[in-house]
Amino acid sequence: MTDIRELLLSRIRDVADYPEQGVMFKDITPLLADPAAFTALTDALAEIAGNTGATKIVGLEARGFILGAPVAVRAGLGFIPVRKAGKLPGATLRQAYDLEYGSAEIEVHAEDLTSGDRVLIVDDVLATGGTAEAAIRLIHRAGAEVAGAAVLMELGFLDGRSRLEAALNGAPLEALLQV
Repeated sequence: MTDIRELLLSRIRDVADYPEQGVMFKDITPLLADPAAFTALTDALAEIAGNTGATKIVGLEARGFILGAPVAVRAGLGFIPVRKAGKLPGATLRQAYDLEYGSAEIEVHAEDLTSGDRVLIVDDVLATGGTAEAAIRLIHRAGAEVAGAAVLMELGFLDGRSRLEAALNGAPLEALLQV
């Protein structure tokens, strides 16, 4: 696993003062542009999906779509997008959550998750854990079970892990990289 961590880290670019002064943005576009690194990431996340017994992958808008969809294909599972409110047609379940400066809402199609589903949440970054926590609530409201959460990188200094582990209620939280 050390080799994959080194590969992934070598393809993540730091962008200082983006999107605002004092923030060090972790840009994953070089990783996505490298087929070997992107394949290694997809394989690692698909292995986590298999280990959790997931039956579906939920990807969180927007970079969770980029990572979650190929993971679902690789693992032979269905992919469910969790979108910002107002982006999905038809009947949806909606969940509000708090941001640092305000609030937001996410949605999932009501019929995409059922009581027999075990869902792995996939995203690029675990920061404060607010979006993933809201996704857990949506999954439960749909009657499905949360199999766990998997992210490319965890920003440990924001302590999203403690918030998310409480919401996961014993389901695993896997971060390939700790930053």
